[in-house]
Amino acid sequence: MQSIHPAAPMRTSSPDVADWRPEDDAFWESTGKKIAYRNLWISVPALLCGFAIWGMWGIITVQMLNLGFPFTQPELFTLTAIAGISGATMRIPASFLIRLAGGRNTIFLTTAMLLAPAIGTGIALQHKDWPLWVFQLMALWSGVGGGNFASSMSNISTFFPKRLQGTALGLNAGLGNFGVTTMQIVIPLVMTMSLFGGIGGDSMTLLKDSGWLFGKILAGTPTWIQNAGFAWVLSLVPLAALCWFGMNNLKTVSPDTGNPIAAFAKITYLYTLAFVPSIIGLYLYLPAPTGLGLISMWVAIPLDIVSALLVMKLAAFGTMKENVAKQFAIFRNKHTWSLTALYIVTFGSFIGFSMALPLSITVIFGISHVPDANGVLQHTLKNPNAPSAFTYAWIGPFVGAAVRPIGGWISDKLGGSIVTQVISLVMVVASVAVGYVMMQAYGSATPEQYFPAFIGLFIVLFFASGIGNGSTFRTIGVIFDRVQAGPVLGWTSAIAAYGAFIAPVVIGNQIKAGTPQIAMYGFAVFYALCLVLNWWFYLRANAYVKNP
Repeated sequence: MQSIHPAAPMRTSSPDVADWRPEDDAFWESTGKKIAYRNLWISVPALLCGFAIWGMWGIITVQMLNLGFPFTQPELFTLTAIAGISGATMRIPASFLIRLAGGRNTIFLTTAMLLAPAIGTGIALQHKDWPLWVFQLMALWSGVGGGNFASSMSNISTFFPKRLQGTALGLNAGLGNFGVTTMQIVIPLVMTMSLFGGIGGDSMTLLKDSGWLFGKILAGTPTWIQNAGFAWVLSLVPLAALCWFGMNNLKTVSPDTGNPIAAFAKITYLYTLAFVPSIIGLYLYLPAPTGLGLISMWVAIPLDIVSALLVMKLAAFGTMKENVAKQFAIFRNKHTWSLTALYIVTFGSFIGFSMALPLSITVIFGISHVPDANGVLQHTLKNPNAPSAFTYAWIGPFVGAAVRPIGGWISDKLGGSIVTQVISLVMVVASVAVGYVMMQAYGSATPEQYFPAFIGLFIVLFFASGIGNGSTFRTIGVIFDRVQAGPVLGWTSAIAAYGAFIAPVVIGNQIKAGTPQIAMYGFAVFYALCLVLNWWFYLRANAYVKNP
């Protein structure tokens, strides 16, 4: 594996690089490597903050429950689902932003955009009496952080030679994914203190036991839940400056960006358009009083995707229209669709389980499930021995993010598809097993006895999905040329990101129905189908592309 040495982050030359030949070994060693790694090491913390802002509602909703915000559990599950669908939809235009606006311009502006949901969420969380739609709006806005992944990965893929694609993309995605873990550790911590003094607002009092990395926080403890949003301002401001002064636009990839103001206008325009199908789809899907409740999730998601693509195609103009049309060529390649399904297995599982796990732990293990006088199981009695979601929920995403670069490196050595095949089989078995454990816990007066098996099996799922993230990216880098690889990376990550919407909804609905295991069994069936798909396309004797 190539040794990796972070270069000094600040740039002294022009932000626009006209000559870029990473496959030329002499150019790479003399010039390219330094520029590529500088952009990578700035990209990683920016992406980390994007993941943190996008995923923070999985933690915030648990604490809203503990603080007595006047919303039901299903209503709180909608907040994580809304953030999920918004982030996924934002990835669709983000897939095309690098070519349209340039890497430096795009990463700077989309990082700076995260300040809006961070500050807005901090303000909203100071008001228990504000209506649900305010918090839903903040969750929708947080989707900007989810969109950033597609542009970040598209950007980094353009800097590195094919032989290092798995490693570079694994590092960017894997270390960036630590935003989920960082958020799950940082938010419970900063909520225990008055981080900004008087200007940060007053505390609230816990009505139920909460927790953090090192154990329980008892009811009655002062809590500054607004810091879940405000804390990110401390890192976003210097990070945005670092993106602006340290990153580059590759003119060979982004020839028609225009000046920075024109580039920013394109990004803002396409991102604004992306909110429209999200809002319409959610309004049709969510039940009253938020929406109309007319369509199911399985209709809402395709409607959202098709609408976002149509909006992009119809609303683009000038050179933007021509560039969008060129990049839509990826949809005529069958490998775009096969790799989209395979990336849902890996990243879709990672982000979906990250979103759903904290509230699932709270609901399944925080309650003693006991029968009433008629033998009907009740789910209302508090479990005094309940594990804290804040203490344990971070472990799985941490493992998944940590092994992601390893997955890329192994795939560079062995081939992406063989690695994907192995992890898909592991995920089939682990999903069935965790479903069985959830069923046992949900029918028990002492569910905590099943918690070690539950969290252990979820760690296996996160481990496998993390390895698979790297292997799928490696396969994309092998199959597609440099022009199409970036948009395909963005597109597959966009569709897989709907896992952040699907998993909380599916798991939440099945918990409500009293059958949480059905959700995990359904995921196992999907993993098994994709295992066959991967073999058919890339591993059988007459595969379309042997990999290996």
